[in-house]
Amino acid sequence: MKIRAAVLEEFAQPLVVQDIELDGPGPGEVLVRLAACGVCHTDLYTASGADPSGYAPTVLGHEGAGVVEEVGEGVTSVAPGDHVVTLFSPQCRECIHCQSPKTNICLAIREQQNLGYLPDGTTRLNRGDERVRHFMGTSTFAEATVMPEIALAKVDPEAALDVVCTLACGATTGIGAALYIAKVEPGSTCVVFGAGLVGLGAVAGCRLAGADRIIVFDLSEERLEHARGQGATDTLVGGQDSVERVLEMTDGFGADYTFEATGNVAVMRQAVESARMGWGLCTVAGVAGKGELLEVIPRFLITGRRIAGASFGGAKGRDRVPELVETYMKGDLDLESLVTNRVQLDQVNDAFEAMERQEGIRTVLTY
Repeated sequence: MKIRAAVLEEFAQPLVVQDIELDGPGPGEVLVRLAACGVCHTDLYTASGADPSGYAPTVLGHEGAGVVEEVGEGVTSVAPGDHVVTLFSPQCRECIHCQSPKTNICLAIREQQNLGYLPDGTTRLNRGDERVRHFMGTSTFAEATVMPEIALAKVDPEAALDVVCTLACGATTGIGAALYIAKVEPGSTCVVFGAGLVGLGAVAGCRLAGADRIIVFDLSEERLEHARGQGATDTLVGGQDSVERVLEMTDGFGADYTFEATGNVAVMRQAVESARMGWGLCTVAGVAGKGELLEVIPRFLITGRRIAGASFGGAKGRDRVPELVETYMKGDLDLESLVTNRVQLDQVNDAFEAMERQEGIRTVLTY
């Protein structure tokens, strides 16, 4: 079938919105008619050429949601008409990692996915004789996509797809960092560095977990206002003295839990040093640039602080994303306010530019 898609032709150049051919689903695969897709920093990171594992040509996009249109042989968990959220982090439920509660990093299709292919080592995207690779196993900057069954979360059909698409990456990464990685305890003090979508998700996760105090740092007053809307109790403009300010607010001890959601290694260090002596946990959710290093003074670890990473917030997507959608539907999770702009596919490059200017929280492409 012919679809419109945003193709990365060359690094550091605008995406090219064009017609492209999409083959039907093979065994274990699903064709999804997309309704919406968030524009995430990861897409921009790859498009810029900064991602050492990037490749072109490819159809970018990974924060998608849509409706199942066709299923391949052997698919049993979804059927035509089902509403789904795409998962760049799949869940096969069978590999050694999926069987363990210690991680959400599924091993089933990881190797081929990282190379831009579906599990059988081929693609469903083409321009005549030229094959076009998939991105993060999703390629959701398009009117439709073909994905593995294990990379789709079936969700409530009443949920607004142009809102719950945020759970395909950014929002879940932040919420999960608080709920599934840090496992924030009621009555605790939390600090979140960065109030973009991931950071605001972390604020919401801390609130849902019953944190008593949620301190948020960002450079934007507009984003700090969003943080207050998600449950932040204290909001401050970040700077070189952020650690000292956290210590002043916590009787010199630091916070029980800290979260880094900027991708800036200097801020990551602040998040580590803001964690409480004795048991403080710093969860890093931001993605640093190629070759960058996080400097940690060993004394901070020896005196009881810990550091954890948060890929997709530790969420096993097929299980957790439907639960988060239900939390949203019950009114306990405000995702709507996080979608600050909706544009058409042809405006995807404008959305990248707005992101670089840090305008709003999340721009969503609607199809």
